[in-house]
Amino acid sequence: MAGLSDTSSTSGRLIAGSRVSGTTVYDTGGEKLGSVEDVMIDKPSGRIAYAVLNFGSFLGMGGQHHPLPWSTLKYDTNLGGYVVNIDRRTLEGAPSYADDRTPAWEDEGWGRSVYDYYKAEPYWNAVP
Repeated sequence: MAGLSDTSSTSGRLIAGSRVSGTTVYDTGGEKLGSVEDVMIDKPSGRIAYAVLNFGSFLGMGGQHHPLPWSTLKYDTNLGGYVVNIDRRTLEGAPSYADDRTPAWEDEGWGRSVYDYYKAEPYWNAVP
């Protein structure tokens, strides 16, 4: 179990943010969609807003970055990764950005479009 002296452990209920990066994301059929590149945390509330999925890259180069509402990911201990109820086709049409673009993280309209696309409740509506 992760503790203050050892945040590298991935067993137990908690995981260090640095260990989330690189975790594989699968669809419900077990097909690998990509991997978590980063997480975006809302500083005032402490809630994780998005997992940034690297999708369509080759050896980590290129591809698109897809912000997934954190609430759409469920950890599967058997797969050792996250599962999303999203297929490849849905992901291909999802809001995304390329390496040379900066997403509008602070724009609530943009954020709402991401959450609406995945039919997820926005993190800012969650009861604390």
